[in-house]
Amino acid sequence: MNTNNRKPLAGTKLDYFDTRAAVEAIQPGSYDKLPYTSRVLAENLVRRCDPASLTDSLKQIIERKRDLDFPWFPARVVCHDILGQTALVDLAGLRDAIAEKGGDPSKVNPVVPTQLIVDHSLAVEHPGFDKDAFEKNRAIEDRRNEDRFDFINWTKTAFKNVDVIPPGNGILHQINLEKMSPVVQARDGVAFPDTLVGTDSHTPHVDALGVIAVGVGGLEAESVMLGRASYMRLPDIIGVEITGKRQPGITATDIVLAITEFLRSEKVVSSYLEFYGEGVKDLSLGDRATISNMTPEYGATAAMFYIDEQTIDYLKITGREDEQVKLVETYAKETGLWADSLANAEYERVLKFDLSTVCRNIAGPSNPHRRVPTSELAAKGIAGTVENEAGLMPDGAVIIAAITSCTNTSNPRNVVAAGLLARNANAKGLIRKPWVKTSFAPGSKAAQLYLEEANLLPEMEQLGFGIVGFACTTCNGMSGALDPKIQKEVLDRDLYATAVLSGNRNFDGRIHPHAKQAFLASPPLVVAYAIAGTIRFDIEKDVLGQDDQGKNITLKDIWPSDEEIDAVIAKSVKPEQFRKVYEPMFDLTVDYGEDNNPLYDWRPQSTYIRRPPYWEGALAGERTMKGMRPLAVLGDNITTDHLSPSNAIQLNSAAGAYLDKMGLPEEDFNSYATHRGDHLTAQRATFANPKLLNEMVKENGEIKQGSLARIEPEGTVSRMWEAIETYMERKQPLIIVAGADYGQGSSRDWAAKGVRLAGVEVIVAEGFERIHRTNLIGMGVLPVEFKAGDTRNTYGIDGTETFDIIGERTPGANLTLVINRKNGDSVEVPVKCRLDTAEEVSIYEAGGVLQRFAQDFLESST
Repeated sequence: MNTNNRKPLAGTKLDYFDTRAAVEAIQPGSYDKLPYTSRVLAENLVRRCDPASLTDSLKQIIERKRDLDFPWFPARVVCHDILGQTALVDLAGLRDAIAEKGGDPSKVNPVVPTQLIVDHSLAVEHPGFDKDAFEKNRAIEDRRNEDRFDFINWTKTAFKNVDVIPPGNGILHQINLEKMSPVVQARDGVAFPDTLVGTDSHTPHVDALGVIAVGVGGLEAESVMLGRASYMRLPDIIGVEITGKRQPGITATDIVLAITEFLRSEKVVSSYLEFYGEGVKDLSLGDRATISNMTPEYGATAAMFYIDEQTIDYLKITGREDEQVKLVETYAKETGLWADSLANAEYERVLKFDLSTVCRNIAGPSNPHRRVPTSELAAKGIAGTVENEAGLMPDGAVIIAAITSCTNTSNPRNVVAAGLLARNANAKGLIRKPWVKTSFAPGSKAAQLYLEEANLLPEMEQLGFGIVGFACTTCNGMSGALDPKIQKEVLDRDLYATAVLSGNRNFDGRIHPHAKQAFLASPPLVVAYAIAGTIRFDIEKDVLGQDDQGKNITLKDIWPSDEEIDAVIAKSVKPEQFRKVYEPMFDLTVDYGEDNNPLYDWRPQSTYIRRPPYWEGALAGERTMKGMRPLAVLGDNITTDHLSPSNAIQLNSAAGAYLDKMGLPEEDFNSYATHRGDHLTAQRATFANPKLLNEMVKENGEIKQGSLARIEPEGTVSRMWEAIETYMERKQPLIIVAGADYGQGSSRDWAAKGVRLAGVEVIVAEGFERIHRTNLIGMGVLPVEFKAGDTRNTYGIDGTETFDIIGERTPGANLTLVINRKNGDSVEVPVKCRLDTAEEVSIYEAGGVLQRFAQDFLESST
């Protein structure tokens, strides 16, 4: 830590680093023009950067240049159990590799405080109309995940600097918002802004608090855990001015779906956004968090709000200590992070969004940014009159209606609105349709307490929205099995069945294998669709049922008023509820003892946890970059769900066949996500999405949908896994050719690990999503980009070719992609190396993040 610019913080016993003085010393008058993000990044540099490079690094921020990499040292790392566990499995494997080279494995620990929340592994096997659903689902979770939880429990005492919150307590991002983020840290007598990276793309949830929180892949998180700086160039920082006021009856979900559509169209990919303006003052912290949570859905890296009175009020209502609340306000006002201090901030680009234009919305199918006003459902062809047979499920049947995810359940207004709508529906005798699997999975136990206080939880239970768990559930694809009779009818009739959820993602195949499409909606709308029973329903106009007088009931008859929602919140949401939940949860005293084995005792028959292979065999060798055959040729918008799905494993899949061979009963196959600590299971998920469209596989001239590949040079079509196995046996280096926005979606490191284990050395695409690009580098896979205007179609690539990459791999270098045709011709194509920084080159050349650390660790130990 530097000592220059360190000063006492008035009214406290702490010091702080005077970033304003450091910036003004370089360019007087420049601090007041800096955006919020730039001020926080500058503070990090003043406090942590090597003094020899501090001035040059600060100049990048002051002068808005993007010429040099500068270091960022996040204050902490947060993980959910899937990627967090996988990261710790990697570190356990790294300990083994260090020990085999003569190093001390106990010295391999996270340097940066790391918090792991077990929230991704609970499936809704028992729905919300089962009164014991929570206990039953938790018991199944424990049974299925015994191997995983054994490993996670070992990490509590094996690794220093790791805090673990066990299953059944809530969702990472909501717990982070309501408890873990202090907004301003106080360590070693110094106050400074809380900052973090997290192993989930929705980590920006706490950007709403003014905390820079960035979603990264597990591999990048491992690098930060181990004390390496995250190197960056100054991001594009875009101002988003919010004007106007919301219309009556409009929820935060409606607002965020409209903002997501707007920002996607404005192409804010990889940018940092800062929301400000008169309209922001009327957004509660919960509303802001809903907007920040959806950051990856509009493609940005962060979605910041300034610190203001709403921030302070939220910290108080969620039970933070008075001293901490005072520190946040004092520090923000002293250092220019308080909203009033940012009146002169200048942005290179400003967008405007008017809250008064927002109507009631849903989003879908398939993408969060495909907004549809509920008033236009019929016009858009989603709702419409259809002939349905009596006694059978209707066309567009909603087979899953789930109030789920931190996106919405961290906002008390959304949750209370759902409870009030349920109460009004019950009063009029409305019921859910019998084929709808309903569930309520809040991200925090505090939601249960304030709903009970308001006497709204029984109303939700009456309609089938009892609490099934405090976890991600349906939003993460863990929606559980359908009633066998319902599933049989869906399959026998090839029914167009759907899901409606209050989550953040609705990609094809994600929510449930038998829900052909999914729609995002606010929690009260989810309840309404459970009553309607079909997406082929004009939710604004059509009749939901009749009351006891025979009068038709529509949505407007049961929709609660804003005043009613606000009155319930004012009366029923209390600080003591949050303290009751979180004080015992965060009593995390650990007895590390003297006899703990620093090496994990791997279970050879486990299909959940297995020693990783990243220091062995082909992965330890040189990448050839020559004679690569395409594993797949793909179009635009390939998501990490296509690359490595997270949902339930089916018996007829490659992973299902493997688990069956290993003796697991089908009912306990669990999800792809939960098996990511075992590479033998997880690599069989590579391109296992049944919605995949590999352009190498065609039938009658049309691309055939499915987890399919074509083995070359024979031209044999096979299941993707069989092709991968064949190429692995041949030691055939592979390449993937793709379109724009490759790797959208979740920050899923297995989307990179799977292709690397298959032998893929290069991905050539028109463009990459930020997190997935860094994950590829972290696994030693080279991302290269076609030059503007060039695509796979420009060169008529059909998969019969082999490919070479020629050129020196330096940041942003021009390389040559050589396409070797089947007829002997070759074409040289200019492409761009997407190793963007010297640090990324260093990681890539070592073979990946873990190999880089092992080399550096062993060198420093000798």
